[in-house]
Amino acid sequence: MANAFPRGRFVWHELMTTDLDLAARFYPKVTGWKAEASPEDPTYHLWRVGKTSAGGLMSLPEEAKRMGAPPQWMPYVGVPDVADTLRQAQSLGAKVYVPATDIVWGRFATLADPQGAPFSLFQPKDAGDSGSDAPKRGEFSWHELATTDWRAAWGFYQRLFGWEEADSMDMGAAGTYSMFRRAGAKAPTGGMYTKPAEMPGPPHWLCYVSVADADVAARTVKAGGGTVVNGPMDIPGGGRIAMCMDPQGAAFAVHAAGAPQPKGKRVARKSKPRPKPKPAKKAKKKTAARKVARKKPARSPRGRRR
Repeated sequence: MANAFPRGRFVWHELMTTDLDLAARFYPKVTGWKAEASPEDPTYHLWRVGKTSAGGLMSLPEEAKRMGAPPQWMPYVGVPDVADTLRQAQSLGAKVYVPATDIVWGRFATLADPQGAPFSLFQPKDAGDSGSDAPKRGEFSWHELATTDWRAAWGFYQRLFGWEEADSMDMGAAGTYSMFRRAGAKAPTGGMYTKPAEMPGPPHWLCYVSVADADVAARTVKAGGGTVVNGPMDIPGGGRIAMCMDPQGAAFAVHAAGAPQPKGKRVARKSKPRPKPKPAKKAKKKTAARKVARKKPARSPRGRRR
């Protein structure tokens, strides 16, 4: 039933690139994925994590190339009705790139929010294919919007998907980092912030993949011809991240969950038993010499008493 669909969940992630073969060799080394041709459409490839599909891989459409679109990751947000959501998005100021279109797996549409960040809507044929709010290793675990006005962007997405505010962080000169969650979900699924003026590129979504070790993944990115833009670094609440670009220039990030390891682990020391106090020595009788010394105290070279 449409009303039972988990509205607002990130249900798919698709890499549109200019070199399928290179991408199919690069990402498995970084993320552990396996690229397989789709049984329904051999021109479309799936990123596999065991028996689960983590996303898709396709050639960047010619129309997108003519519009100047670079290789990129496209996040898909689940909705119960693509056509209705698309009309609402347009009324809120969104721009439509691809209208509601039927495909083998369901229905989708591609658009840009009022600030210009592209994303897609998706309505699968089977609501059971809508994923989970608790991503596993190798799946996408976080979604981050860098935009020109995070408050305006938040108003748009909150109305469109019913997202809820989860938490926020004051990043000082960089402003506020606002986190959100899907309505009814316990944990946040992403964040948004106003990108600084010196940050290159237009507004965009950055998708994070869950990996075992962000540092190892970052080294693998470099070894495979990609670029590490920022990190690896610890993040509040635990874990490490690295923001990267693949060899074709598509931006993505890796996220390793867990508390950051302190520099130099403290080792618990066993307390040593305190030595037993020695019995006090009996005071010696004062000699005549000591009696004389107390009457005339000696002086130091500077004339002060010792």
